[in-house]
Amino acid sequence: MRTIDYSPLYRSTVGFDRLFSLLDNMSQPENGQAYPPYNIERTDDDAYRITMAVAGFAEKDLSIEVKQNSLTVTGEKDEAENGETEVLFRGIAGRSFERRFQLADYVEITKASLENGLLHIDLAREIPEAMKPRKVEIGSNTNQIEAKVKK
Repeated sequence: MRTIDYSPLYRSTVGFDRLFSLLDNMSQPENGQAYPPYNIERTDDDAYRITMAVAGFAEKDLSIEVKQNSLTVTGEKDEAENGETEVLFRGIAGRSFERRFQLADYVEITKASLENGLLHIDLAREIPEAMKPRKVEIGSNTNQIEAKVKK
């Protein structure tokens, strides 16, 4: 197993701590967690969709939370509901889960919906106007400051 020591980079850079933490976390396995299965799709240049297979979960059983560029989807079923029936074979998993996704800067959730056992979370990257590239005209200096001459 390879490990990378990022400590020299921490000492020589300023403001990139989050980037190195993400790289370090990506190199670690996800502990074999494969439930629930999910897809991540690009639906447009700055739009994405996460689709999770959550068969058997209702809207009240699911929770979606965004905190500091981290999206957390949690599912908890109330086992008291199913206490009346005897299950002979359980092929549809109904266990509790928590799935985390790291979001890039300026990515926001636009919509979440549950249909046919699939949870769809639509995301959009909306860069603020101040961060977008802008064109600067050459030779047009309209903001010139003129000084008054004292006599």
